[in-house]
This record gives sequence, C-alpha cells and structure tokens, in this order.
Amino acid sequence: MYYRRKVALSLLQVFDNELDKIQIQKLLFLYSRYKTKKKTYDFVPYKFGCFSFQANADLNTLRKYGIVSESSKSWKKLDKTNYLAQLYKEDKKIVSDFGVIYKNKTNDDLISLTYKRYPYYAINSTIADKYLSENEFDNLNNYRSFEDEITLFTLGYEGISLEYYLNKLIKNNIKLLCDVRKNALSMKYGFSKSQLKNACEGVGIKYLHIPEVGITSDKRQELNSQEDYDRLFREYVANNLSQTVQCQKEILSLLKEHKRIALTCFEADKCQCHRTHLAYAISNLKEFEYEVEHL
Repeated sequence: MYYRRKVALSLLQVFDNELDKIQIQKLLFLYSRYKTKKKTYDFVPYKFGCFSFQANADLNTLRKYGIVSESSKSWKKLDKTNYLAQLYKEDKKIVSDFGVIYKNKTNDDLISLTYKRYPYYAINSTIADKYLSENEFDNLNNYRSFEDEITLFTLGYEGISLEYYLNKLIKNNIKLLCDVRKNALSMKYGFSKSQLKNACEGVGIKYLHIPEVGITSDKRQELNSQEDYDRLFREYVANNLSQTVQCQKEILSLLKEHKRIALTCFEADKCQCHRTHLAYAISNLKEFEYEVEHL
C-alpha cells in the first residue's frame, strides 16, 4: 500500500475511525506542511480551500477495496489494521499529536485555521468571506496573480503531481489550457482528458483538447537520444505543422481572447516535446507579437 494512504488511514484511526470529508482534507493538508521522509499530498486552492484530488482519489480506491466506507459527509475506516504503527517514528508522532491538538475542532474551526494560516489556499474559496475578517479577505489579493501580459506558455506534466501542475497554472494566471496531445490519455493520475478538464475547471481554468496538432503514440516509440527526438520533430514540422496552419491560427485567436494560455503535453524537457515546435510555429504567424514562455 502507498505510504500516503497509510497516513490518511492513520488519521482516521486516531480520530475514532471517522472524519468529515472537509476535516480529512484539512488535516492531510496540515500534515503536508511538515517536512517528512515520505511525500504525501500536494494541494490546490479549491472551492472550499485546500484540496487534494489525489487524496480524494486514494480514499475512493480504499473504498473499492472495502478498507473505508463513504457517506455523503464523511469517510470511515472499516478494517482493524493498525496503520499508525506502520508509519515512521516522526510521522507517527505528528499524526498522534494531531489526534490531541485537533480532537475537538469542527469543520468551521479547521477551515478558519487553514484560511488564516495559509491564505493562498483560500483565493478560490466561495466561502472565504465567512471565515476571514474584511481586512483578511481583502488581503487575499496579495496571493492572487494579476499578470495580464499576453503570453503563450508551454509546460509538461512529467514528474509532478496534478496539484503541483495546477498551481503552476494558477500562479501564472493562465486562463486556458490547450492540451496538444494526440490522445489525451495518461497512466498518471489526473492527466487523462476528463480528469484534467474537471480539475482545471475546478480552479477556474478553461480546458481545450486540440488533437490535430499532436503526434501519434506509435511515432514516439524508441526515442533514446536527443537525436531521435530531433528526427521526430523534423518530421512533425514537415508533415503536421505544415498541414495544421488553421489550427495554429485558431490557437492564436484563443491567445488574443484569453491573453494567457498554455500548450501542454507530457515531457518535462521542452527540447523533447512537440509543444515547443508548435509554439514556435504559432509565434511565426503574421499577427503574433507576444511572448512565449516555457514553464
């Protein structure tokens, strides 16, 4: 079992095996603020503050295995396994201490605490005004990005969590994510089309899949060196980009409309992804007079 799931189950264990859905999200978030041997979850500023899509997905997986049950408001640990005993000593202490420190904290208490202590995670909250003073609420603008220079961004999701990825978009005030994969499927949690679309829209970012400018998966086999990638991209420029000028013009129109958009694919290294060549082609269109930035 993934260590992060043991942490979530240990939290349920020290709180008499049941926590409200808001409580477990907030407690996992507070746990993630500690420097621990094993990384657990990343979080995004969501509709009700800090939220981890991965933690929610993990709990749903544990439900399928009969380890937890779910009601409309809470998660409940069902099995008798002592997961707390399986944690590292330092992590065991943190979780045990949480059982004392936050024992009588309500949902409202935890929401208020996280909003005040970590205001960035309250910037998209629909209920922030209920938990923050007028001054604190106004100060949330200090944690929002208001950059509006028209910019075409590119980024890949290789090696990072969905939440880390979304925070990159949020902090750069990106308004539209253009998925330029031929097939928007991924073995990595959160990056298949429907998952990514829902996650983006949950934090106020529009999502659009543009498969016409992607590369088929069969052509991406046996790429073992930069020379292999360069050969693939020469073919891509000649056979795809030369035929998809209208798509490129449509992306440019989207850029003018939304001001800050991002082209996304898998590879972390921009030199090993076709999005770089697509961005270059768009930047060479007659009406393009903006910035390109690779995140």
